[in-house]
Amino acid sequence: MRLLIVEDEKRLALSLARGLTAEGYAVDVVHDGREGLHQASEGTYDLVILDIMLPGLNGYRVCAALRAAGHEVPILMLTAKDGEYDEAEGLDTGADDYLTKPFSYVVLVARVKALLRRRGAGASPVHVHGDLKVDTAARRVFLGEDEVSLTTKEFSVLEQLVLRAGQVVSKSEILEHVWDFAYEGDPNIVEVYISTLRRKLRPGLIRTVRGAGYRLETSP
Repeated sequence: MRLLIVEDEKRLALSLARGLTAEGYAVDVVHDGREGLHQASEGTYDLVILDIMLPGLNGYRVCAALRAAGHEVPILMLTAKDGEYDEAEGLDTGADDYLTKPFSYVVLVARVKALLRRRGAGASPVHVHGDLKVDTAARRVFLGEDEVSLTTKEFSVLEQLVLRAGQVVSKSEILEHVWDFAYEGDPNIVEVYISTLRRKLRPGLIRTVRGAGYRLETSP
């Protein structure tokens, strides 16, 4: 899952990004309303955390512009304001939820997870392919009866393949969703994680499609 944080309080934004990254999300951060609108419009995000009081464009206008353009990404609004009118205005512009500062980080994570579950309502979080079972909600992986221990990044790479099982997923798509747009390291890091997953999982489960990417085989 890839999240965008649009928050001009840099210490808060970076603190949230560190925490959510530790939860297994790929997180991008911008500090300006116009840049936030651009990123949310151009990027592929599963959720946007959007502050209301922003330079450039305020959160209300960013949210309204995204909805007017047909973007349905879940939006969690943050504000230092406190009042029913502000909450109503935020929700009227198309926000999905609202959190007033100061807030508990635990509550924010719970709201994020609830919005992501709501977006994926109707789809089972458990994916079974032969003897491989991946529970994306509990973040657990089983081969037959045995649980496979994966790091956060290993699971996130596998999750991208599982969610598109049988399809080719490119290296750049994995980088975008598991790391973030600011990642400047070696793109071959994806190959390292694929190699590790192959050692931990069933041989032949992850196929390399030369020049295109990787595919999780769906046959037993």
